[in-house]
Amino acid sequence: MSSAQIAFVLKWLASAIQIIGYTATAFGWTPYNLYFFLVGVLGWFLVGVLWNDRAIMLIHIVALGAMLAGMSQ
Repeated sequence: MSSAQIAFVLKWLASAIQIIGYTATAFGWTPYNLYFFLVGVLGWFLVGVLWNDRAIMLIHIVALGAMLAGMSQ
């Protein structure tokens, strides 16, 4: 599988997982919502790496750090 195909699958999988995280938040399913968001954010960070897109990497590494900091409290 090429890196373009991997990125395609990964971006849609990460997007679906983040949508599940939004749904979990809406229904008050904590802390599961955070776990879904962590996986989705990490997935999108990896897409940024595959695309060599620093903007995507930046926003998702900052989001990941913020989430981990918040979860550690």
